[in-house]
Amino acid sequence: MRSTPSSAVGLHRVVDPAGASLPQAARVLDAGPELWPDEVRVDVETLNLDAASFRQLSEKHAGDGAAVRAEVLAIVAERGKMQNPVTGSGGMLVGTVAEVGPESPLGLAVGDRVATLVSLSLTPLVITDALARWDGRSERVPAEGTAVLFGRSIAAKLPEDLSADLSLMVMDVCGAPALVSRVVREHLARGSAPTVAVLGAAGKSGSLSLAAARASGAGRRIGVVPFEAEAAVLRTTGLADEVVIADARSPLGLSEAVAAAGGPADVTVVCVDVPGCEQPAVLATAQGGTIIYFSMATNFAAAALGAEGLAADVRMLVGNGYVPGHAEYALELLRGDDAVRGLFEARLTEG
Repeated sequence: MRSTPSSAVGLHRVVDPAGASLPQAARVLDAGPELWPDEVRVDVETLNLDAASFRQLSEKHAGDGAAVRAEVLAIVAERGKMQNPVTGSGGMLVGTVAEVGPESPLGLAVGDRVATLVSLSLTPLVITDALARWDGRSERVPAEGTAVLFGRSIAAKLPEDLSADLSLMVMDVCGAPALVSRVVREHLARGSAPTVAVLGAAGKSGSLSLAAARASGAGRRIGVVPFEAEAAVLRTTGLADEVVIADARSPLGLSEAVAAAGGPADVTVVCVDVPGCEQPAVLATAQGGTIIYFSMATNFAAAALGAEGLAADVRMLVGNGYVPGHAEYALELLRGDDAVRGLFEARLTEG
């Protein structure tokens, strides 16, 4: 056990630039497995790369899985964490608690199977198996190694009624439905049931966002997807009142599609893992409405300046991934909706 002073937010693990950054903003972390008193060490079972990061790596290497695997290993070895240098994002992990510092406030015990609810971009990480069981073609990464949680980290024990892979997929995006629910309930408190449009509605965060909108009392729900194949799947779920096919990067194309489906939206949720959706989302949103950017591909400067340039009176929220109770809420949505669960289980089969 290390005896030097530590910080609940992990400042003591920052190597470069030393003393100048929080772990997420730092370039390099000390990922050594020896703990400070308020830390927890986790033996890694699976990493889940966030969608924007995995897409960027896969496109960079033209789908060459071996090259993607090699770059992930290089990033972790250099940085002491999994943080894509282009997107700045990471993902999350599942593992088993191996050691708990005597001053840890997280309430975890040795042997607990947990999912971390903080990003890999700030989690000290060591890979020990060279990712030998991963082909580089899926966001889910079987792995062996160690990770460290700080005193102010967040982790959730895996539920016994769901598989670890399924739980990981849900918890990876659990901030989205919780925030959507909060915003919908805010509108209801003002006396109106909002029209909610979800961009990327057939994906993980998108489908859960639609489920949350429905469960929270939204009025009209519009699901936006790029292809007919996704539209056909989404229509069978009943999550959206209208399913439209549109390119979320096309300002006029998106706004016209949303308007034809009953928009503009009072709440627009961006769950698309490609850049360029910032200003189209603004145009698809009613004056006085809210846009939730729940995508690490978002250029937030483009979103803010775009709204200004369009004279759009909209509230823009960054989906930061944390809302109190978000993990259990997302899991309850999954348990309570066979259609949502089917979408997630289909993704596991495809992977």
